Amino acid sequence: MKTFELSLQLQGFPIQKAKGELEEILSFSLKEKAVWLEKKRMEMVQFHWENNPFYQKHIGAFPKEWSQIPILTKAHLQQPLEKRLSRGFTLKNCYINKTSGSSGTPFVFAIDKFSHAMTWANTMHLFGAHGIDFDRDLQARFYGIPLDFFGFQKEKLKDLLANRYRFPVFDLSDVVLEKYLKTFRKKKFVYLNGYTNSILVFAHFLQKKQLVLKEVCPTLKAVFTTSEMLFPEDQITMQQAFGVPVINEYGASELGIIAMAQPKISLAINTNTLFVEVVDENNQAVKAGVEGRVLVTSLYNHAHPMIRYEIGDIAVLNTEGNGIQQLVGRTNDMAVLPSGKKIPGLTFYYVTKGIISDRSPVKEFVIFQEKQTLFKIQYVSDCELEEDKIKEIHQLMATYLEPGLEVVLERVGYISRSASGKLKQFTNLVSVL
Repeated sequence: MKTFELSLQLQGFPIQKAKGELEEILSFSLKEKAVWLEKKRMEMVQFHWENNPFYQKHIGAFPKEWSQIPILTKAHLQQPLEKRLSRGFTLKNCYINKTSGSSGTPFVFAIDKFSHAMTWANTMHLFGAHGIDFDRDLQARFYGIPLDFFGFQKEKLKDLLANRYRFPVFDLSDVVLEKYLKTFRKKKFVYLNGYTNSILVFAHFLQKKQLVLKEVCPTLKAVFTTSEMLFPEDQITMQQAFGVPVINEYGASELGIIAMAQPKISLAINTNTLFVEVVDENNQAVKAGVEGRVLVTSLYNHAHPMIRYEIGDIAVLNTEGNGIQQLVGRTNDMAVLPSGKKIPGLTFYYVTKGIISDRSPVKEFVIFQEKQTLFKIQYVSDCELEEDKIKEIHQLMATYLEPGLEVVLERVGYISRSASGKLKQFTNLVSVL
């Protein structure tokens, strides 16, 4: 057995059994897969309705149709975990973790051990489709890391067992990135994996030095971005800076990979361990090309119900229905303007993308709506923005949002990240939603 798989097995996660289950799923024809998905999702509802008092209370009478099943939100899950576990499951016989809180609603969750093994088996399969072997290939990991002693040591051990080298993202100054670059010169990394915005900062750093990472580290095959939005322009920038394909991944700690880029599909939905829906305000499925809220159902987690679970994202399905055409943003990342108009936080990306490019001194930025009429843009830069750039931002705010807004730009030495290391680019500080 391989080292990574052995580490999972020793922790009580039956990875070999999970790989066997996954092989059977992968052998299905499209028709067989559709039948299996419908049967599997209803089996999970039946199980939790019969074995989970929390979920039985949540949905009431057993539903006759899938669309009648009530949505499960993060707010529903903000109560002691012990009250949400299915019969036969405890804090000791499950995998326990917590969400990062980037959605604004953090909570602790549980996954039964076979379900967790299925998540890893599928993850290895999806990365394997891009030529990555978790045991053989060294990963450069741009992530956060706990700063307390025991949390830090635990993550370092996990990195060792998973054959990865971690680059903490809490400080991405040029001095630190120069040290990271030296490590890439010495180690034979095969792939880079981590938070989108942190990897983008590294890409801009490389472009400023007129370097291509593939030439510095010839063993590099691919870059995988996750946890934060990847925009097409940024993907192009990264591919130029790294000299290898940049592959987008969409996932969540409580569910694993929800969708991942494949040839001809920008984000192919994971139907091996999850059932994914995009619904309207009436909780009904939307048509292809129409924005809606993302709901996800775990097909294997018996310890804790994740059924029609609203993850907090807004997305658009592709025509075939097998992939996400566009991730629009988070449901809580909305700005409300004086006119009453509501806009998604990602709109600010289009406002500010002109100030962050390979030729710009700006490295990172965040935006806060402090009043309905007031927006503050904090940015990290080698120098103050020029007057013409500031005027351009004001003009773009009026164009993309509405005229008459006050915009304050503040240059800062660094931008604070969440405890996990993620960067939340837009925050609404006004309670008007």
